[in-house]
Amino acid sequence: MGRSNSGKSTALNLVAGMRNLARVSKTPGRTQLANFFELAPERRLVDLPGYGFAHVTPATKERWRRMIESYLTQRVSLAGLIVTVDIRRGITELDEQLLGWLEPLELAVGVLLTKADKLGRSAARAREHEVAARLGGGRVVRFSSLSREGVTEARGWLDEWLGLGETKPG
Repeated sequence: MGRSNSGKSTALNLVAGMRNLARVSKTPGRTQLANFFELAPERRLVDLPGYGFAHVTPATKERWRRMIESYLTQRVSLAGLIVTVDIRRGITELDEQLLGWLEPLELAVGVLLTKADKLGRSAARAREHEVAARLGGGRVVRFSSLSREGVTEARGWLDEWLGLGETKPG
């Protein structure tokens, strides 16, 4: 999940290794439902509506807020959450609110600093350190759909959270 237009669907497609799994659009707010994608039996990724920038009615934003809040607090099988943050904007007030709200839920959280190719290497590295410091460490990685930077790390998080790398007893 993440702010509208932060690259959520693009990141989901890359991490899942499927080009057109989630619909990608340049128009913020196109993801309007919780979209479930099964990777393996009992192992799913979910693309949630974004927050912030989408040009939708206040009633629609409120409906999304309630749906997301319900999903995050009541979904017992939820193993982790990847939050996408546009590296050029850094952590916004809305991102901080979300991350603060998630803290008591004790979920595994990883932050993808998307669109990393839009900054120079040293500026991107500096932003990554800034965000990691602001969040008290944790899982923060630069992510680029063009260079594929961060894809391996994000897949590692999913493997860990979903137990995809584990061998099941026969």
